[in-house]
Order: sequence, then structure tokens, then C-alpha cells
Amino acid sequence: MNALSNTAFECCVTRVPMQHPGDMSGIERLFDQGAMAPETVIAILGKTEGNGCVNDFTRAYAVFALQVMLARRLKSTPEEVGERVAMVMSGGTEGGLSPHYIVFSVKPSAQRLENGQKAMAIGTAFTRSFLPEEVGRMTQVEATAAAVAQAMQQAGIASVDDVHYVQVKCPLLTSERIAEAHARGQAVATEDTYASMGLSRGASALGVGLALGEVDATRLSDAAIGQDLTLWSGRASASAGVELTRNEVIVMGNSEAWAGDSIIAHAVMEDGIDFPAVGRALRAAGLPIDGQLPESAANRLCAVLAKAEPARSGRIRGNRHIMWDDSDINATRHARALVGGVVAAAIGRTDLFISGGAEHQGPDGGGPIAVIARRA
Repeated sequence: MNALSNTAFECCVTRVPMQHPGDMSGIERLFDQGAMAPETVIAILGKTEGNGCVNDFTRAYAVFALQVMLARRLKSTPEEVGERVAMVMSGGTEGGLSPHYIVFSVKPSAQRLENGQKAMAIGTAFTRSFLPEEVGRMTQVEATAAAVAQAMQQAGIASVDDVHYVQVKCPLLTSERIAEAHARGQAVATEDTYASMGLSRGASALGVGLALGEVDATRLSDAAIGQDLTLWSGRASASAGVELTRNEVIVMGNSEAWAGDSIIAHAVMEDGIDFPAVGRALRAAGLPIDGQLPESAANRLCAVLAKAEPARSGRIRGNRHIMWDDSDINATRHARALVGGVVAAAIGRTDLFISGGAEHQGPDGGGPIAVIARRA
């Protein structure tokens, strides 16, 4: 699929409930009913009910189940499906968040929009696999930036201003991967496997920021990753997992080259309780909000994507929070529950793609939020 061709395309975004990480019944029902064809699927996002940490294998389980199911439908192999369909599983549905998939499919359209109108566009790209010593370093930043540019070109998004969200799935370091690097005489960015998740997410986000002109290339270095929090992207969302060794990049924006009635908009939450930013994103996507989103508007909502991160200062608007001090529950799990509750209050739904760990993704303690909706 190349949106720069003479054929117009339409992006369809469908939320599907998930009963467990291997539950394919909802997606298969769409195929069986003819609502969607397997060959049109180009990306799948998922919120799984694991812990979102290094040993969260619900992500790998969901990816494997999706690949096997699609391979059967497409008379292909799981490996071939993995090379064609970007799959980003984000672990952690704390609080009231509901496990679900978001399926992105693309189909030809009879006509483009008129009068310069833009519709939602989507493009995907993959980096090469990273060596353990490259994770969380400038090699990952630069490779991610190149993949973003490639995905933009595929999507027919000519201006970085029309990009509203870039979802990245990135790798992490395990003890085995660290040992493999050491055996070759290489040092890794960190010996802490959990810390490697943050460095990988941070490098990926800075790669997005570099590609979109949000960060100054001269300020980027290995030392800045995970440390210089003044460097951030307002449109990057990165999720780390054990199930891959490369970055999978999904660029979402609006383009005149696309058709259909879906659009995407975004805003940046300054902190975890920035309710007005949620409202700005909803209104920018054409959804009226006065308090909680009315049911008529909520029916046009396709997806909400947001990042969550506790402020390193240990405070929210001057008041102390204990997210970093809780030895029982990881800080990112607290943050997902907090932001999930704020966003759910705005839209009246809990099937939200709230991803924890927002290193260089929005300001410290905040994060980007994107809304995909159908026009009235």
C-alpha cells in the first residue's frame, strides 16, 4: 500500500474487546461477518492485562496468537505476517482500563475528499534488529527517525505538521541479551533490565522528535537519553517489550491523499490530571465536550491513545505523590491508572490505549494524547 499512488485509500479503525491476551474471537468475528478482510489489516494495537514490566509475557502471547490467526486466514506463515503487520502490545490495564485491540485496516476508496479536506492516513515501517549494545543509544534514535520518515512517505503525509501520533514498539534488554553483548566484549547502556525499557522508549521517542523537527539534533547524544527531560516529542508514544529486537513504527496523521470520514487530532497533557488537554484533543477531532462526552459523540469515537508518566519531582501541582516510592506497585502502573481514570471521565469509556513510561514523550509527568474519530 502506498498512499502516494493514484488510488485513494481509506483507513478504518476498529476497537475490539479482549477476553484474555490470546482471545481472537472478536477480530475473527469481524472477518466472518465481512466487516473487515484479513488482507486489509496493516497494524494492530493492544492493551493486555499483564504488569507492563520486563516479564510481561501477555504481550508476546497476544502477538503470537494474532500472527497465528492471521497466518491461517491469509494462508501464510506467522513469520510472514510479522513482517507485514505492525503489532504493538502495551501491557497493563490497571484501575478501570479495559483490555482491547485496536485494528487498523486500509482499503481502496472510490474517491478522495474535496476542497482540500484531509482524512486519516497511516503508514508503517520497521527498523533492522538492534544489537543489545545499540538499545537506548543514538543508533536507535537515528534508525527510528529514518523509519518515521519512511512511514510518512508510505502514508502520503507530506508535512510533519500533519502527523498527530507515532506509535513505536521497541525492544528491551534481558539478562540473556546483556550476556550475549558481554561475550562479544560490548558494553550495554544499562545492566538493569527494567531501566532498559525506559532507555529504549526514550531513544525511540527522541527518534520521533528528530524526524518531526521537535528536538534539536545538536543536543542529542547517548548521555541525553533518559536524562535531559527538556528534550521531548509531543506526538511520540513508545512501548517496550521482550517480544522483539527491532522498532516497529506506526505513523498516524491526516492527508489529502486519503479518503473516508476518520480524522486524528492530538494535544499534550502537562500532567496526569490535565483534563483540559483531553478536551482540546476531543474538540480538535470534532467531538463536542461539555463535561463528559455525550453518547451521540461517543459513538463517533474510534480510539484514544495516550501516554502516562509520574513526574520525577514527586509532585503534581505542588502536592506530593508516592508513585515512585511504592515498592509494591511499579510507578508506571500507578500512572496508567491515574491517566486512565481522567480520560475515562472525559469520554465515558474505559477501552483506552493508555501506555505507561513516557520518557521524552511529552513534558515530565505529562504526555501526548491522540483522538481518532469519525466526522459527524
